[in-house]
Amino acid sequence: MAILEVKNLVKTYGKGDNLVKAVDNVSFEVNEGEFVAIIGASGSGKSTLLHLIGGVDRATSGEIVVDGEKITKLHAEKLAVYRREKIGIIYQFYNLIPVLTVAENITLPVDLAKKKPDEKYFNELVENLGLADRVKYLPNQLSGGQQQRVAIGRALFNRPKIVLADEPTGNLDKKTGDEIVRLLKEANRKYHQTIILVTHDMAIAEKADRIITFEDGKIINDQKQPQSKPKQTHNKETHEGSDES
Repeated sequence: MAILEVKNLVKTYGKGDNLVKAVDNVSFEVNEGEFVAIIGASGSGKSTLLHLIGGVDRATSGEIVVDGEKITKLHAEKLAVYRREKIGIIYQFYNLIPVLTVAENITLPVDLAKKKPDEKYFNELVENLGLADRVKYLPNQLSGGQQQRVAIGRALFNRPKIVLADEPTGNLDKKTGDEIVRLLKEANRKYHQTIILVTHDMAIAEKADRIITFEDGKIINDQKQPQSKPKQTHNKETHEGSDES
């Protein structure tokens, strides 16, 4: 079942000779529970696409439907509710509130909606993210990797329809970046969370279930990743027999 439908989406900037088509007549769907990577060079339009889906920017034309709701038709107030309740966004530079603790940053979307936080889910989430002993810390008391874990927790805590990750490893070293992608994959599998990740790194993109390649505002390739097969195991006798042959 499609949780996201993008139809003939266009986003332009400028006019006349200065007209730039950041997103050029793009159409695709994402099913609930998919982990999709959108890959492309800097300036290809992939981040613009993500911002349009997240309701951070407005499309020039076309349609975006999330969970049956046409977000391209929403007024500012309803769009703010959409961003808060249906979308979780993870940015490259974390975007945490510096005066709020780890716990307060994670629960922020729920607090803004004036809902009661699910304490059981919160405790499970911070444990899985390795933040259980950091919930009272402020962002400036954390490493970059820990801050990005808080951003992931905030994006997941409201159980959004889609999590959008915009170059979430771009400000981290490779080891920490790999751990962040692993946590996103775990959220995808454990909570059946739909994730759309934008990256310029093919090694990261290959960890998703599906890769959409973006170039000059258009989709030039859209393919599902082959499912990895479990490694075959051989008993001692098999190996010994093979050595003797």
